[in-house]
Amino acid sequence: MVLFRKHLRMLNFTAVIFILLAMPFSALAEMSSGSNLPWAKIKVGKVILDVEVAKTPNHRQIGLMFRQKLEEGKGMLFIFDDESYRSFWMKNTFIPLSIAFFSKDKVLVDMQDMTPSTSVMQKQIPQYKSSKPATYALEVPRGWFRKVKINLGDRLEYPLQTRP
Repeated sequence: MVLFRKHLRMLNFTAVIFILLAMPFSALAEMSSGSNLPWAKIKVGKVILDVEVAKTPNHRQIGLMFRQKLEEGKGMLFIFDDESYRSFWMKNTFIPLSIAFFSKDKVLVDMQDMTPSTSVMQKQIPQYKSSKPATYALEVPRGWFRKVKINLGDRLEYPLQTRP
C-alpha cells in the first residue's frame, strides 16, 4: 500500500510538472502562429498590404518567431506607445525579413534587411536598430520594400480608411 501511494504521488507530481511546462509552450505556439493577433489592412506609399498588428509588449516580443513562411503582401506591424530608437533581433525567426521604421507621424525613416536565425541554439544574434526614433515598425518578406518601390519619406496609413 505504501509503495502504491508513493507511485501515485510521483504520477501526480509528474502530471503537474507536465501541465506547467506545456502551458507556456502552447501559449507561445499560439502567439507565434499569429492566431490571436488582429489583422488590418495598411497602406505604405501606394501599396496596400495585410498585416498582423502587434500592440502589446508580449506580442511585440514574440513577433514572427518560429514562423516557417511569410507570404507576399503580408507582414507584421509593431505599434509602440511612444517614439524612440527601436531595436529588433531575429531570435528564433527563420525567415528572411525586411523592416521599415516609421516616425510618430507615420513617415518612413529607415529600412533594413534582416538575416534569419540559423538555429534555436544560436547565441550571436544580430540586432537591427532604427537610425531615427520610431513609433511603428513593419516587418515583411525580405526585399519587398525594394520590389514595390517603397522609399524613405513614404507614409504609413494605419488604420486604412476605406472608401465606400
